[in-house]
Amino acid sequence: MHSKPQFSLSTEPRADYLEKVTGTAIYASDVTVPGMLHGKILRSTVPHARIAELDVSAALALPGVVAILTGDDLKDLPGTEIRWGLSLRDRPVIALDKVRYVGDPVAAVAAVDEATAEAAVDAIVVSYETLPHATTAQEALAAGAALVHEDMEVLRDYYFKGHCTPVAGTNQFQQWAYESGDVDAVFQRSARVFEDTFTFPMVFHYAMEPHVCIAHWQPHALELWSGGQTPTAIQRVCSEILGIPLACVRVHSPYVGGGFGGKASVKIDPLVAALSWKARAPVRVCLTISESMLTCRRLDAEVTLRTAVDADGRIVGKTVRAVVNGGAYADTGPAIAVKAAIRAIGPYHIPNLRLEAIGVYTNTVPGAAFRSIGGPQAVWATESQMDIMAHALGHDPIEFRMLNMAHKGQTLKHDLRPLDIDMRRSLRAALDTLEKLPEPKHQGRRGLGVAVGATDPGIMPIGGAIVRLRADGSVNVSANTVEIGQGSRGVLRIIAAKSLNQPLRMIAVAQPDTLQAPYDWGTGASRSTVIIGLAVQMACEDVLRQVGDMAADVLGGAAADYRLVEGAVEGPTGSLALMELLRRFNGMAAGEFLGVGRVNPNTKDGLFQLQPLFWETGAGAFEIALDEGTGAIRVLRAGGAADLGHVMNPKAAEGQDEGAMVMGLGHTLSEEYIYADGQVVNGTLFDYKVPTMEEVPEYVGTALIESGDGPGPFGARGGGEGAILPVAPAVANALFQGWGIRIKELPLTPERVWRALKDKNSTDK
Repeated sequence: MHSKPQFSLSTEPRADYLEKVTGTAIYASDVTVPGMLHGKILRSTVPHARIAELDVSAALALPGVVAILTGDDLKDLPGTEIRWGLSLRDRPVIALDKVRYVGDPVAAVAAVDEATAEAAVDAIVVSYETLPHATTAQEALAAGAALVHEDMEVLRDYYFKGHCTPVAGTNQFQQWAYESGDVDAVFQRSARVFEDTFTFPMVFHYAMEPHVCIAHWQPHALELWSGGQTPTAIQRVCSEILGIPLACVRVHSPYVGGGFGGKASVKIDPLVAALSWKARAPVRVCLTISESMLTCRRLDAEVTLRTAVDADGRIVGKTVRAVVNGGAYADTGPAIAVKAAIRAIGPYHIPNLRLEAIGVYTNTVPGAAFRSIGGPQAVWATESQMDIMAHALGHDPIEFRMLNMAHKGQTLKHDLRPLDIDMRRSLRAALDTLEKLPEPKHQGRRGLGVAVGATDPGIMPIGGAIVRLRADGSVNVSANTVEIGQGSRGVLRIIAAKSLNQPLRMIAVAQPDTLQAPYDWGTGASRSTVIIGLAVQMACEDVLRQVGDMAADVLGGAAADYRLVEGAVEGPTGSLALMELLRRFNGMAAGEFLGVGRVNPNTKDGLFQLQPLFWETGAGAFEIALDEGTGAIRVLRAGGAADLGHVMNPKAAEGQDEGAMVMGLGHTLSEEYIYADGQVVNGTLFDYKVPTMEEVPEYVGTALIESGDGPGPFGARGGGEGAILPVAPAVANALFQGWGIRIKELPLTPERVWRALKDKNSTDK
């Protein structure tokens, strides 16, 4: 049964726009539950220590304090586990015996209001026996460094498929290596060999809504309203900790006020669930932004590259050593380390490769997934070195990239899917986009830099959706992909509307709910459109088959003779309203069509078994100005390009990529955690500098390329992450192109740039 849209979707706004601008949208932080208590967390003030004393008696004596959860309670939890993790089960529900970083939860209070809970936290007495601590990966890897974790329990393909190989007796939670070709031989006979080391800082996600969870424990049941991105992961961990079957753990996912990976996997939910269990009442915990800064961050990294180039300027060999600082708990760190090493290849065909990834525990805020895991760290290094090599060899940086780029269909790494994007086309589109932008007002010297990146999203091809076509032609879509501002609910509406040939006003997408919607692995890795969008499309195809079969049964002929139109089915003899079709089939004007779509590794004849399902790439061209007196960089114009295969919602897609570019300016120009003596010293938004409207480029543009050959619905690929990749190296390359200074450490703060410019001027004299 075939269906062709009879209306335009391009002018329809996203369904959530009106709710958000009028303040009626409900976020997890807005949820209230009858009888709800308020929770506050006492956090460690030292980076590494044994808990010598923890006295909560004075706090418990305060009127209005209902319960206090500490490590002593973990032995009484009714579940099978008291620790959780993705690749390593290393994080206790709350600190047990020792703390591992400043901010580690030591006790949690449930009280009748937030003020009482705060007072109780202040009344808790705790003392520590301090232990040696490490802030950097190098300190933690040094001989004799104190162990952050004495034991490392590996979880094989527990929730995140991948390799995790910790080194016993060390702080190394990941050791991974890969080699292809004859690396040593090619380095010996190459015309030039370049070696450079680049560093990338710890960065805060800074979602507008901090981490929040409301948990309501009852005997044999648990209900949560979470600001997390992965409700089924939260469901599974809480099930294990509290001994409640998955079927009885219900996770609601209202609108989430930004995630960017900082709310992926599991964060505060097990602690809040355990506190509700202790209090025997629903409990709400909503962190402050400063507390969220102590919950997770992007992993900082040191990436060392050795690259061999032949006499023609072709890259013939490359070694990558990526060392990432995972903080106190591994979270997605093992995968991020590996991704950083792989993504340092870039979109280049290099026949001889040696990759090494090292993940390290330190006594710092735990690292976590963050918009293109490992990608910005890797691309910062590779694309900066590309310009270093081009300059040394006398090549134009753009032509040097064009010379070395892999062709579409060519292999980047032998065990991964060949590159499915024409990167030369993307780079040209980014440059064209920049050139078409208005001329900036700045009249002085300018610098222009470019960069490209290619990432292999670690997408878990597991997810489902339910689509219900009602008798009046209205449609309900039910799926567990979480709306974190990226527009997933809007995309699912568009897919259902196009597939069923019904107007958008008749399509409703339900709030994710693990009790109602099918299983989905989670929101991240640019997977919602491809995986859940495809599941919605498959569910719609199921509905179309049912409608065709029913029409053939009622009206005669074959199912293929009928097509769905607005509110009706149309066939050889005309159209019939769906309500009337159901009445004739069921004997009364009642019923519906319910379709189920499921995506798994065998989808599309096993196409989804090979990773990545698609390559997510980004190309960027940045034009900058520099205040030579202060070292302050100003981005004048930014042009980007991304091949999304098929663009569901052009405005939303442009917003995603342009937002990613501005976010990338954060780690490029100003953002970094600053540590002193194991403490974060800039852990407030007064001291931690995120980009504001003043830092946004004067002009920004994005080219959305539609090649139509992605694995998702209508040939779509995922998007929204690739645009962050080129930002830092393109700005650094523009700085070199315009002023001749090369900086290999982010962020490019005014002081750092000013000192580099001063040193260059001194050398030139």
